[in-house]
Amino acid sequence: MKLCKAVKAKRPRTVITHILKHGSITTQDLKEKYGYNHPPRAVRDVKEHGIPIEMFRVEGSDGRKIAAYRFGDPSKARFGSQAGRTVLGHELKQKLIELRGQRCEIYTAPFPARELQIDHRIPFEVLGDVRGAETSVEDYMLLCGSANRAKSWSCEHCLNWLQLKRLEICRTCYWAFPENYNHVAMRQIRRAEILWTESEVEINEKLKQQTIELQKNIPSYVKEIIEQHLRIKPDG
Repeated sequence: MKLCKAVKAKRPRTVITHILKHGSITTQDLKEKYGYNHPPRAVRDVKEHGIPIEMFRVEGSDGRKIAAYRFGDPSKARFGSQAGRTVLGHELKQKLIELRGQRCEIYTAPFPARELQIDHRIPFEVLGDVRGAETSVEDYMLLCGSANRAKSWSCEHCLNWLQLKRLEICRTCYWAFPENYNHVAMRQIRRAEILWTESEVEINEKLKQQTIELQKNIPSYVKEIIEQHLRIKPDG
C-alpha cells in the first residue's frame, strides 16, 4: 500500500486505483473505460514502480478469453531508490534533447518534444532495482509513441524478458542501443528504420509510384537499390 500510494503518474495510478477498487483490471477495461490502446504498457508502468502484477485470463464481453491483471506476491515488491521509473520528467527530457537531439532514437527522425517519450534503454523488468547504483542520462532514450509501442511488444515477447533476465543480452540489443547492436530480441536480425518527413514525403511518393509500376514493395525495392549500390566499385 505504501508503494501504491506513492505512485502519482496518471497511467499507473489509474491501473492501481482500479485494482484496489475491483480486485483486477482487464485489457478491455483499459481500452474501453480508460482509452489506453496499449494495455500492457499501462500495466508495465505499475511494475516499474516496484509493484508486483500477475496476469490471468477471464472472459471478455464477446465471450473470448482476454488478459486481466491483479496484484502479485507482496514479498516481491521492490523498494529502494530505483524501484521503478519514479518521475521521468521535463528536466530529464531536456537533458536527452541537449545530448542527442529532439528526435526518436529508433526512427532517427525529428519529432515535437511533446511527442517524445522517455524510455529506459534496458527494461526495468530485466534491470530490476540495483541498490546503490546511480542512474545516468545515458540509461535513457527518447522514443516516439510508435517506436515505444514496438519496443514494448518485442521486449515483452523476448526470452530474456520472460526468463533469463541477463543485462548483457539487453546491452547488445537493438531496442536498447540501436546505434550499436548485434541482435534484435535475441534474433539475428538487422533493422533500418526509415521515415520520410515534411519535404521528403515527395520522394517517398515517387518511390511508391515506381514500386507500383515495377510490381514491388518499398522495403524490398530499397534493399535491392542498396545491394546494387554496394556492388559498385569506388573506381566506377
